[in-house]
Amino acid sequence: MKRVAYICEHNSCRSQIAEALSRHFAGSVFESYSAGTYIKTEINQDAVRLVKQLYGFDMSEIQRPKLVNVLPKIDIIIALGCNVNCPQLSVAYRELWEIDDPVKKSDEEFIKIIKEIESKVIALRDKFKGNKQ
Repeated sequence: MKRVAYICEHNSCRSQIAEALSRHFAGSVFESYSAGTYIKTEINQDAVRLVKQLYGFDMSEIQRPKLVNVLPKIDIIIALGCNVNCPQLSVAYRELWEIDDPVKKSDEEFIKIIKEIESKVIALRDKFKGNKQ
């Protein structure tokens, strides 16, 4: 199974959402992780609340902010466009997702961004679905 890491600067919002949705929608295709180049002490509480409202699970129960250097060997890196210089890990595949930062936006805007991440996660899953090894 391929390992995918969603990388964002603080690993507190977009990358955590992507990890959670990847576990939810692509758990049979990927081992999913998220990490940051710097971290905050907790996952953004609006992200936790809205993901729970939309999908029925609490991502903060199994996820926590972490640095890139604690990840296992990764096959796929998805950088979430946060003006961060993504570490140059040796991987087989890499994408940049330019996704707005939803922090301090209305719930409506936040949900649009969550749905955009969902769509990208599903497209990534479908791209690698037949290539699990």
